[in-house]
Amino acid sequence: MARNDFPTSLTEQQLDDLAEEAVACLADDLAERVFAALRPGIEDPAAPTPYPVPALNRLRILAHLNRAIERRAHREAASAAQLGAGYPQLGEAWYITRQGARRRWPGLVFAAHPSTRPLPGGHDRNHGVNTDPRTYSVLLVEDDDADAALIDAALHEHGMARDIHHVHDGVDALQYLRAPGTSRPDLIVLDLNMPRMNGRELLAVLKEDEHLRSIPIVVLTTSSAPDDVRDAYHQHANAYVTKPINLDDFLQAVRSIDAFFLEIAVAPRRP
Repeated sequence: MARNDFPTSLTEQQLDDLAEEAVACLADDLAERVFAALRPGIEDPAAPTPYPVPALNRLRILAHLNRAIERRAHREAASAAQLGAGYPQLGEAWYITRQGARRRWPGLVFAAHPSTRPLPGGHDRNHGVNTDPRTYSVLLVEDDDADAALIDAALHEHGMARDIHHVHDGVDALQYLRAPGTSRPDLIVLDLNMPRMNGRELLAVLKEDEHLRSIPIVVLTTSSAPDDVRDAYHQHANAYVTKPINLDDFLQAVRSIDAFFLEIAVAPRRP
């Protein structure tokens, strides 16, 4: 059997039993390796272990195995995303929902390069969704007029914008989004560092608003700190681009937002 052929004929119980056996073998092997590594430094072989209760020793071993599995899962998910897998497929492979996969591996799909490479075997990450080039109605939340003009020109020149509404901070953005009769944008392009209400605060508000939280968001910021990137994705940003703006990266980020996500990003009915 080829390495990439998954034995789908096995039942869930059979797979669980095999996993239990594999974990037991891994735990025993790791315990032996740990003891072998510590043995040269132990002068008295009869000296007590740090945890004299065997169950606690095994628990510590399993904790390290669990962290190693999480790291390996992230690498495999990233590899699948690079091949074109979307969150529905990642969630199915991990036995969780699409939203659960997005929370577990935030930003993974949208950061894949190239993002549109098809999966082997004819699988399509968009599940039949029309992927013809589309134009977007964009809300641009940016306090720097020079950056705003650059983004506006890039989206229009590449045929990606139908219309762009520019505001200078989060307060103006919420007023626009919540104004009676305002057409809901397809996409929000959001700076993080702004006066009055910054981008982080606006992300938090949008996340809690049932009528606005499904709008895809591309974050623009001067920060490339891992904490800022992680926090933005956990606040349901869909892509993250750093300043000075690399237009190729920015346009790729817009294109990389799942067509599937854009299709379901529909506002719920207002009461």
